[in-house]
Amino acid sequence: MTPSEMSKSNEALCRMAPVVPVLVVKDAAHAAPLAQALVAGGLPALEVTLRTPAALDVIREMAKVPGGVVGAGTLLTLDDVRAAKDAGAKFGVSPGATDALLQACEDEDLPLLPGAASATEAMRLLERGYTVQKFFPAEAAGGAPALKAIGAPLPQIKFCPTGGVSMKNVNDYLSLPNTLCVGGSWVAPANLVEAGDWAGIEALAKEASQLTVA
Repeated sequence: MTPSEMSKSNEALCRMAPVVPVLVVKDAAHAAPLAQALVAGGLPALEVTLRTPAALDVIREMAKVPGGVVGAGTLLTLDDVRAAKDAGAKFGVSPGATDALLQACEDEDLPLLPGAASATEAMRLLERGYTVQKFFPAEAAGGAPALKAIGAPLPQIKFCPTGGVSMKNVNDYLSLPNTLCVGGSWVAPANLVEAGDWAGIEALAKEASQLTVA
């Protein structure tokens, strides 16, 4: 899969909803009901970060939920890419981008949303053909003003800002013409997941799904 094809796939994914839930799930038993709650709330694209021992099992379970599109976040290595795809991930997300990781995703046909935090990083990815990127860590890298500034000379790149995005600042990002959607963990807070409060998570998802993208 070429970088251009990956970007087209990820643009379609990002346009499914204004928010992609970024999920750190410790117990695979929570996977299916969590995914069902988020999908029912109008957030079908789900990013499961590879930060817990249960992550691959979580992806396997979420991949079975009708209406959902599950991907793997925190991809760092070729082994991560292969394991995520074998578990059922339909897309990948990385905090940054290395040539080895980009090549691995291209070779394994796993659409990658690669991370960039500066104009130089964004340009390098654009040079390779990636027109859809993750702006990370969004708030630490300057927030919406920084993303707006990067967008002025690089309007051909679209972003999914992630990292510190919340209901307090989400509209600052979604109002930018170079933002397709945002990645956020606030729609599935750990306390609600641990408590099994799926109705509460569905309510947060519904609120997020009604946000407006510029």
